[in-house]
Amino acid sequence: MSLDGYIAGPNQGPEHPLGEGGDQLHEWAYATDAWQREHGRDEGRRTADSAVIEDATRGIGAVIMGRRMFGGDGPWDPEWKGWWGDEPPFPGPVFVLTHHERAPLEMANGVTFTFVTDGIESALSQAQDAAGDKDVSIAGGAQAIQQYLAAGLLDELLLHVTPVLLGGGERLLDDVGTPRLEPVEVVGTPAATHMKYRIVR
Repeated sequence: MSLDGYIAGPNQGPEHPLGEGGDQLHEWAYATDAWQREHGRDEGRRTADSAVIEDATRGIGAVIMGRRMFGGDGPWDPEWKGWWGDEPPFPGPVFVLTHHERAPLEMANGVTFTFVTDGIESALSQAQDAAGDKDVSIAGGAQAIQQYLAAGLLDELLLHVTPVLLGGGERLLDDVGTPRLEPVEVVGTPAATHMKYRIVR
């Protein structure tokens, strides 16, 4: 997230999936060995940011994301397989929130995208069943996280705040009500401030 509260820049689209300037928000992650390893590369530096990524991804059995995070808006182009390439870097099945039906999409590395049209509770139930005794991660984008946070369906919120000002785009914490957040951990590095909160019910 940027210092001014955005998790994507303005004018998102095929040329700028994260909006204009949005790539800056993830530069801290791109530089780490943990992120590079997840994406099948033997590059990057070992830093405190690496440990944050490993902690955030440990024990995840399924992922939920919004339609924009998968890629695009509106009715499906059946040829479009999302932003993530043939080997998406997820630890298990991914459940995509959408208003448009689509058959499940199995990728080359065995990750399956399932498209859920009947709401956030259904997606969570399916993801929990798939994850078994592991955790479910709500990966993004902003609207997906907002819906789960407002509905009281999140246990933890992880924020990675980068020293970037975007000035516009998609805000993360709009329209989420007034959940009570209990600080669990803060890790500060030159690249980002990583904050973990427990959602108190």
